[in-house]
Amino acid sequence: MKILITFIILNVVNVILQTVKSIVTVKCGKVAAAVVNAVTFAVYTVVLVYMSCELSTIAKALVVGACNLVGVYIVKAIEEKTNKDKLWKIEISCPENHFYDVRNEIEFNKLSYNTFDINGEYVGINIYSPTQADSEKIKAIVDKYNVKYFVTESKVL
Repeated sequence: MKILITFIILNVVNVILQTVKSIVTVKCGKVAAAVVNAVTFAVYTVVLVYMSCELSTIAKALVVGACNLVGVYIVKAIEEKTNKDKLWKIEISCPENHFYDVRNEIEFNKLSYNTFDINGEYVGINIYSPTQADSEKIKAIVDKYNVKYFVTESKVL
């Protein structure tokens, strides 16, 4: 039983570290990625040693599968909670005949926007979304009027 508990703990830790490694490799700098990569491979080596324990292959597979479900879920939930809202710009190409309806909904939802003419048939509308809640409001407007749109994320310089 002690081996099983140790095997489960090691696998959860390994999955969490491997998932963090993936995120850090993409989002962070060289030093952070290198350190996390080194730690994950060290822990993975210990997990490999435990793979030769007397548990059955089926038990090992079930533990590894369950630990992956739990570990990745935990990391992604933490990542969602710690993500800061970013400013998004949603560019809409709105047919002229729907412009006033779309604009009224944008103003009703207290969203920041500006407009520009596109060849007399369409109006371009840039809507700015600093929160996920605002993005959901904009998505509802876009879906309601079936307008074409393009989304741009602000980048930290």
